[in-house]
Parts: sequence; structure tokens; C-alpha cells
Amino acid sequence: MLLLGIDIGTSSIKVSVVDAGSQQCVSSAHWPETEAGIISHKVGWAEQDPHSWWTFAQQAILKAHARGGYNPQDIAAIGIAYQMHGLVTVDKAGRVLRDSIIWCDSRAVPYGEAAFNSIGHEKSLSHLLNSPGNFTAAKLAWVKDHEPRIFEKIDKIMLPGDYIAMQLTGNITTSISSLSEGIFWDFEENALSEDVMGYFGFDKSIIPPIKDVFSEHGFVTAEIAALLNLKTGIPVSYKAGDQPNNALSLNVLEPGEVAATAGTSGVIYGVSDVLAYDKQSRVNTFAHVNYTKEQKRLGILLCINGTGILNKWIKNLAGTSAGYAALNDEAQLIKEGSDELYILPFGNGAERMLNNKLVGAHIHNIDLNKHTATHLYRAGQEGIAYSFKYGLDIMRGNGMHPNVIRAGNANMFLSPVFTQAFVNVTNVPVELYESDGSIGAALGAGIGAKIFSNPKEAFANMKQLGTVEPDGKNSYDEHYRRWLTYLDQELMDLPD
Repeated sequence: MLLLGIDIGTSSIKVSVVDAGSQQCVSSAHWPETEAGIISHKVGWAEQDPHSWWTFAQQAILKAHARGGYNPQDIAAIGIAYQMHGLVTVDKAGRVLRDSIIWCDSRAVPYGEAAFNSIGHEKSLSHLLNSPGNFTAAKLAWVKDHEPRIFEKIDKIMLPGDYIAMQLTGNITTSISSLSEGIFWDFEENALSEDVMGYFGFDKSIIPPIKDVFSEHGFVTAEIAALLNLKTGIPVSYKAGDQPNNALSLNVLEPGEVAATAGTSGVIYGVSDVLAYDKQSRVNTFAHVNYTKEQKRLGILLCINGTGILNKWIKNLAGTSAGYAALNDEAQLIKEGSDELYILPFGNGAERMLNNKLVGAHIHNIDLNKHTATHLYRAGQEGIAYSFKYGLDIMRGNGMHPNVIRAGNANMFLSPVFTQAFVNVTNVPVELYESDGSIGAALGAGIGAKIFSNPKEAFANMKQLGTVEPDGKNSYDEHYRRWLTYLDQELMDLPD
């Protein structure tokens, strides 16, 4: 029996086919072959066409099939992970009304701030566990204000994964976890937030039916089954945002367990059983995949928009045709601290942990006689590690004190420079696993379809590749302090 996981990323769509018996991946593929683009009509804006996600998902599934090694007719359930906080709008016929305003788009910040002030800071934080900020509800408010003709046609709003599930099944659903990440859910009332819906003037009818994360969200139609060589009627039995799903893929489900990822954006995600919040909403609290009204499981999420995207920008700027593995190898040729070259990676929209400020990316202390492209490779990765340290200190101030962090052996954690800098500057060991979002989505589908009796069974064969420990030299402490000085100066120079 096989499980299909689909991960709707910003740069590409990845799929994995997992054997339910062994929990091992038998095939995986991604599409497009080159990184997908982001539409940016104005500074701080970021959009993608939902139709392209569906096209890429189909191509990735067919590419995985073409590699052989399994019978697609043996796939018994489908799970979907997706980039969080994106807004997809459709009319009564399920037609997309505009490009999706995605997670790193900053245009809705003023709408979230106005709602925060109107609803009240204390009530927002105690009921929503967040400021409305720059999340899906605020993005929808921007559409209502600036594109009223489009807003009037909206029948349902969705997150990116909901759209792919709709294409597969013809059905639209949501979950408490999804609604919480859009800042539509009232945790105190255990219901859709009357405050958010009322303040923004949204009709409740635009919210799809609420289902459990692990449940049947629809069944693959005959037309799509024929197109993708799947069985008609197999369930989409799991949908979750990429960061809760990444935590699931690393078996991070219980209080005190912590996961990290460093792709286009960077995240530390810890599980708690306490309805807690950061008073400045610099880190955010959402319902985790195993949240229920009876058993609270919250995901405390630190997100840094500018991480792997900086690594990509530096690679492209240097004009190198070499891949990331070669870039990582070259970065190791430079000593720790990059000869006092410091980079702030915050060039991918407003950063929540910096109070939704648009700081931008900055390179400090360039010596034209000393620094080379290879210095940039290392300094960029170290700057990203320093950003994680900055955010983790905020989480520590809110009661999250990880003794170990789990991460998939992927993206920036493939770089020895980044990984060692991360563990040294945070002083927290990292356990590495052979797992990723698409594998997690596949295993989630198995849980939702009751192929596994519980999550523990789904991860019975999970294998740890190794642990990276702090080296005890504290060699990054002074470099972090200097990096922090540059960040503080940039923050001071921003207009109020």
C-alpha cells in the first residue's frame, strides 16, 4: 500500500510516494526543473498564480510515476502540505479570481495593525494568540478595500493546499489549524473569530466547512484519476501548512519537542500545550496538526522570511553555474566570521520577529581588497544562522527552551558551514533526519486514512542520520554581537 505526499512550496512542487509498510520513500520528484518565480508588481508585494501550482503538481506526480518502481494504482491516500498564509479566492464555480497573495507579501501590514488596535491588543493576543498582522485575514481585507469587484465575487477563500485539494476532489474544506494560521480562529471561544470577521466585514459563508486535519477532505474524481493514473475515489486525508507539516515529518508532536527548517524562509517550530503568546507577536502561535478542543497542541512558530532566498541571491549575484553543494564547499574555505563581513538577510518582505519591519538585506563592512565572492557565500550562511539565534532568544523569552532541535537533512542544513554556525551560535544540538515535507504529507495521509493506528506507528521506522553538536569554543559569540550591532543600527534608521 502506497501513500502520496504533495508539498506546495514557493520554489517548486515536490511529491513523494511512500510505502506505508516500511514508511520509506520509494520515489520522489519535483516540478518545475528550475525555481518557480514570484510575481512582484510593487516593492514588498509577492504573488503566484494558483493555476501554476496545479500544473506543477500534475507534472511532478507524472514524473514520479515515470521513474517506475511502483504501481500508481496502489496509492491509497493523498496528503498535502503547503506554503502558509497565502490567500486564494474563488467564485461559485470554483474559478480563481486573482493571483494568490502569498506568505511573504507585505502589503497587508497596515490592515493587520489597524485590526490589532481596534479589537484591542490584549483581546487579540488572548483570543487569537497573535496580532492579525500580515496574515490571510489582513490580505483579504486589502482585496476588499482595493479590489471591491473581485471581493464581491468571492464564494470561498482558501489556502494554497486547499486549492490543490479542490482540484483533485472538487471539494473545498478547511481546518482549525488552517484557520488559526490565517488569524480567523478564536482559541478562547473555540470558534471562528467574531471579532476578526466583524471588524473586517467578512461574511462567514466565505469560510469552507471545517474538518479535522487528519480526515477525509474529499475523494479524487474520475476525471483527475484518469489524468494522473490514480484510482478513482482515493481520499485526500491530510492537509497542513508547511511548518506544522515539517514538524509532523520529524515526529514533533508533543510539548517541548522542536523542529527547524531552512528553505526559502527559515523556521523554528516548537510544540506547547499552553495557550500562550508573545506580547509583541514577533513569534506566532497556531493550532498544530494534532490540536483538538479537548487536547491543546499549539505550534510556536518563529519565521524568518529571508533565509535560503539570500543564499540563492548570492549564488546568482556571483554568476556561478555551480550548484549549492559547490557553494557550500567553497564557503568552508573561509574561516569563521568571514573576515568580519556581516550580512543581514532580511530582504524578503516584512519580518515578524522584527515587529513587521521592512529592514531589507544589507552587507556590512566590505573590504574591497580582502573580501571575495567566497566570503559572501560564508557570510550569507552565517548571517542566516545569526538570525535564527536572534529569533530563538525571543522564543526563550516566551518559555521555549529546546535542548535539541530536529531538522530534515535538506536545504541549508545540507551545508556544514550553516549547520555548525547554527548549533554554535544557538548552543543547541541539531538532530538530522532523512525526511522532508512531501514525505511528511504522505505519512500524514496514512494517519488521516487510518492506515496507521496513530502517529507513533507512522514514524516507527524513522531513522536519525546524525547529530551536530556545539563545539564548545563559543567562537561565534563575538561575531554575533557585532552582527547584532549592525541590525540594531538598521532598525534605528527606519522611519517610525
